Amino acid sequence: MTYAAYKTSRHWCLVAQCWLLLLALLSGGPLVAQNTRLTDRNTIGWLTNTTTLQFADRWSGHLEYQFRRDNFLQSPQQNLFRTGVNYRVSDRLTLRVGYAWVETFAYGNYPIQAAGRTFPEHRLYQMATLTNPVGRVDISHRFMLEQRWIGRFLTPESPRPDETVYVNRLRYMVRGQLPLSKVSSSAGGKTAYVAAYNEVFIGFGENVNENVFDQNRLGLLVGYRASPTFRVEGGFLQQLVQLPREINGRNVFQYNNGFILNTVVNLDLRRQ
Repeated sequence: MTYAAYKTSRHWCLVAQCWLLLLALLSGGPLVAQNTRLTDRNTIGWLTNTTTLQFADRWSGHLEYQFRRDNFLQSPQQNLFRTGVNYRVSDRLTLRVGYAWVETFAYGNYPIQAAGRTFPEHRLYQMATLTNPVGRVDISHRFMLEQRWIGRFLTPESPRPDETVYVNRLRYMVRGQLPLSKVSSSAGGKTAYVAAYNEVFIGFGENVNENVFDQNRLGLLVGYRASPTFRVEGGFLQQLVQLPREINGRNVFQYNNGFILNTVVNLDLRRQ
């Protein structure tokens, strides 16, 4: 085995061990505790667009919209708009700060809020993305810290949110991307690729009660980079969500399976 192959296998073994340990911690609780859970299964479909606007050598703008649906796209789940400013520290490290607006609907058998109303959310966030190519695999690690102001309805009849709840959330995503040609997808040429990612969400702060573990997302994707300006990818998406409330003393978990379709646009404004 070559040294490069050894490094690749060692890296993936460490990543796999970390996620196996995390899954064991999340799912390996007492059987009695598992029997007290309420389960809500939904079929979701997410359509997203991410646009990067390069306006300086190290600086760029970020625009993102996610159209999230339930019940085979027939019912709304969530709308998300996110914007921000990126600063490229080096070829491997990019920082971002920004704002997000979220609208969450009362989907599924057990709505996130007991009042069963559509509620708003405002977020500030700070993010760092570290890329670490291993062989032909492009690996990225994304760390995000969110400050969330969530509108909460106390009764179904309230004309507007009765209160605003502040919570913090930490997110970590690891993603691997393998080009299906000999040219690395990071080089910007035309290529098809496969990708997989997993992201875990952890809530913290005095207003976090039931869901310190907030959610986990797993994606298995096939994509095509048409040019340095545009790529598209889609595939399977699994979202595991723990609701921030109990129902009759029982925790509620959503198991949301479906698909995701992403379009990614990169525009270089320096040439205009």
